[in-house]
Amino acid sequence: MSMPALVRIVEVGPRDGLQNEKTTIATADKIALIDRLSGTGLRSIEATSFVSPKWVPQLADAAEVYSGIHKRPGVSYPVLVPNEQGYGRARAVGVEEIAVFTAASEAFNQRNINATIDESLARFTPVMERAKADGVKVRGYVSTVLGCPYQGEVPLTDVVRVAKALHAMGCYEVSLGDTIGVGTPGKARAMLKAVASEVPMSSLAVHFHDTYGQALSNILACLEEGVAVIDSAVSGTGGCPYAKGASGNVASEDVVYMLHGLGIGTGIDLDGLAETGRWLAALLGRETGSKAGKALLST
Repeated sequence: MSMPALVRIVEVGPRDGLQNEKTTIATADKIALIDRLSGTGLRSIEATSFVSPKWVPQLADAAEVYSGIHKRPGVSYPVLVPNEQGYGRARAVGVEEIAVFTAASEAFNQRNINATIDESLARFTPVMERAKADGVKVRGYVSTVLGCPYQGEVPLTDVVRVAKALHAMGCYEVSLGDTIGVGTPGKARAMLKAVASEVPMSSLAVHFHDTYGQALSNILACLEEGVAVIDSAVSGTGGCPYAKGASGNVASEDVVYMLHGLGIGTGIDLDGLAETGRWLAALLGRETGSKAGKALLST
């Protein structure tokens, strides 16, 4: 087993982190959050989502947020789009990278987007065609890779099939998400190895929620298999509006602290990231969800 020398963190706090927060965040504060994160050395920051405001009211200001952030050279600011309409709205404000999403669980897809897995993939076809013509990069998400709140166990064959389909459609990277945080290191490792047998490891990322406190252990198991891209959210914000009981994402500060302790480079200023996490936690009216952030504050 050989761990990577360098890991890219995909910061999902401004989108996946905030979308499930009950506290309404002002547009100016969302812009400030992304600009703060841009200053920490992060190279990938998921800025927002161009979904219907009816379904995710917190992100109704997607166009204003994307237009308002200071876009640093060398930093990508992908946005989530659910369909061709969302793609059009994103492109209207100059978006250069998008993400599309589906689940490995049929039951989750039906509850989340009212479509089967195959129907959800078919919806992406015109989006992928337009993105290719426009020179827009596309990242893919597969949720419920280690368990579903509605059907329970999710067969590995389904996870592999969906991830392979997204990669074949043109997603340069496929993020494998434990949406409800039920995974353990052995299961996470087995899932990643199964997907990597069909999709190059260099095109895979992992995305863990910390419901049972297993996220860092799961990440370590996947690092040992060679994964070099990790999704996380500053201050451990988030959850999933369509997965009851799902807790927040693994905190970016905790992931970076672990990676630096392993001698793995990230290019990220941990102190600056922790300070941003504390700023966000104060904005949300709670303590930071990052253990590293708390510890660094006391030293």
